[in-house]
Amino acid sequence: MAADFRAAVEAGDLDAVLDLATDDVVFRSPVVFTPYVGKDALRQILSAVLQVFEDFHYLREFGSPESGDHALMFAARVGDIEVEGCDFLRLDQAGRITELTVMVRPMKAMLTLAEQMKAKLAG
Repeated sequence: MAADFRAAVEAGDLDAVLDLATDDVVFRSPVVFTPYVGKDALRQILSAVLQVFEDFHYLREFGSPESGDHALMFAARVGDIEVEGCDFLRLDQAGRITELTVMVRPMKAMLTLAEQMKAKLAG
């Protein structure tokens, strides 16, 4: 399932990503404390992320096929700021994504990401 998620994200196929998630998927952002719940919230967030991140690509994957937990390290840019991060996936018994947690570094990149995401989500 992590491979399907990776392929969908790298292709920019938001519908395919959402098809891999449960209806009550929980998204934890690197910039806000409160998690977002549900596919509608996930669509809104990921749609903005696809516009903000440039040159996004995955570097490595961690987790075995039989595990319900996977991590995918990525690199991207937000403007002229280089970003490194990790998508942490938790899957249910059927292999659908129940949780997606994103971490990014360095702090300057996270703050720039927060500013640009706020602008995209407000507009």
